[in-house]
Amino acid sequence: MKSGIFVLLLIAIFLAVLNGQCSVHADENPRIISLTPSTTEILFSLGLGDNIVGVTSFCNYPKQALSIEKTGSFSQPNIEKIISLNPDLILLTGLEQQPTAEKLKKLGLNFLVVYPSDIKGLYSSIRKIGRAAGSQQEAEELINKINKRLDKLKARTSLIPGYKRKTVFIEIWHDPIITAGAGSFVGELVELAGGINIAKDTLRAYSRFSAETVISRDPDCIILGYMAGDQELKRIKQRTGWENIKAIRNNNIIGDIDPDLILRPGPRFVEGVEKIYERLYGH
Repeated sequence: MKSGIFVLLLIAIFLAVLNGQCSVHADENPRIISLTPSTTEILFSLGLGDNIVGVTSFCNYPKQALSIEKTGSFSQPNIEKIISLNPDLILLTGLEQQPTAEKLKKLGLNFLVVYPSDIKGLYSSIRKIGRAAGSQQEAEELINKINKRLDKLKARTSLIPGYKRKTVFIEIWHDPIITAGAGSFVGELVELAGGINIAKDTLRAYSRFSAETVISRDPDCIILGYMAGDQELKRIKQRTGWENIKAIRNNNIIGDIDPDLILRPGPRFVEGVEKIYERLYGH
C-alpha cells in the first residue's frame, strides 16, 4: 500500500512539472520572473514585488517594475538571461508565448501559464499565482478588494433603466478596424460599466468590423483601445459617413483612458471600469 501511495505521489509531481505548475513554499522567499505585464501587476498587488528578479521590457507598472532586470521582450524573452537569474518560478501566458513555455519545459524550469480571457479567468489566475508563490491569503484579499469596488459600481449601474443605457463601439485598432465582441475582456468591462456593446453579436472576441456596420448601429459612444491625440480624433470624425453617428455628432469619443486599464487583464481593470462608467454617465 505504501509503495502504491509513493507511486501516485511521483505521478502527481511529474504531472505538475509537465504542466509547469509546481508551487514553491511561502517560506522559501521565491525568486520570480514575470514575462507578461499583467502578471507583473498581479505580483505587486500580492505584495511580491521584492521577489521579482526579472520582467520584460513591456512591464511598465508599477514604476518599480521599470528598475527590475529585463529578460527581453514579451514575444522574444531571452532564455539565457532567464536561466542566469536562477528563478524558482516563471510566469507567462499562452498563444504568443507558447513556444517559450515549450523551451522552459524542456529545460525543466518551474513555470506557470495563465491566460485569462475574462474577469472570472483573471480571478482564477490570481489564485493560481497566489498558490504557486505561497500567497493564497493575499490572493483572496486582492479579489475581495476588487469585488467590493465592483459591487459599488454595480449598485449604481443597476439604477440605469434599459432605455438610458449608452450603446458603445469599442475600437481596438483603426487600420483595419478591430473591435471587441462577445467573450472579450474589454467588452465585459463595458457591460459592467453599464454600456451596451454594439458588437456583442460577433462570433469572435476580437475581430474586424466594417465601418458601414458602425454607421448602421449608430453608437452613442466610441471607446478607443489606444491613446489618440487630436489628429487621430480628427481622422475618426472625417471617416466617410461617420459624421452622422451620434458619438461623432455629440463629440463622445473616449480616447484618453490608459489602454492598460481596459485591455490588460490585471488588478487595475476595476479602475478601467470606473473610468468608462464616469465617461458614459458623467458621475
